[in-house]
Amino acid sequence: MEYDEHSTQVVNFVSGLVLGAILGAGVALLTAPQSGRRTRRRLQRSAVDVRSTAGDRWDDLSSDVKSRVDEALDGARTRFKR
Repeated sequence: MEYDEHSTQVVNFVSGLVLGAILGAGVALLTAPQSGRRTRRRLQRSAVDVRSTAGDRWDDLSSDVKSRVDEALDGARTRFKR
């Protein structure tokens, strides 16, 4: 149970971090003194960058969680074999 709670906390933290970055970038770009066209282009580029970064981080996180679950299962199997 303890491991599941930790994994959930990590996923929630990363999700909040990504959402905060997206919202912060959007507010910063919308309040910048630039033309609408330029701002829209910057928003599009930022959204693509954030999506790519979030996808990469999610992949890293899911890989980390999978390896930890595998380690925990291996440890449990070892304990039950005794």
